[in-house]
Amino acid sequence: MQRAMILAVAVLAMASVPAVAQQPAQNVCFPLNQMQGWKAPDNKTIYIRVNTNQYYRLDLSASCPMLTMPDSHLITKSRGSDLICTAVDWDISVSEPPPGAFPEPCIVKQMTLLTPQQAAAIPQKFRP
Repeated sequence: MQRAMILAVAVLAMASVPAVAQQPAQNVCFPLNQMQGWKAPDNKTIYIRVNTNQYYRLDLSASCPMLTMPDSHLITKSRGSDLICTAVDWDISVSEPPPGAFPEPCIVKQMTLLTPQQAAAIPQKFRP
């Protein structure tokens, strides 16, 4: 009886392993200089395009009102390596004209690599 229970638990544990292994990686690293564009649909979300066909959604931890201002500029800095792999790697500020305006820091809470279907679903005016 006890041996049968142990066997049942082992079979259930092994059955769940393939499901975990099949999940896609959420983030893929890229050098910051491969970022090709950005757009913000609201003051807590940024879509970025890397190279020609990778899209990421950056979810911010707080509101960054300057993101949605006309002619705002996204300022990205690298600390050490310029490799971006997770939300922690981002150092972002937003500025608007005139030159010399005080930039507003924006803290990235989550970085998500979008599937081709998710990227296609981004409204055209917010696609970088």
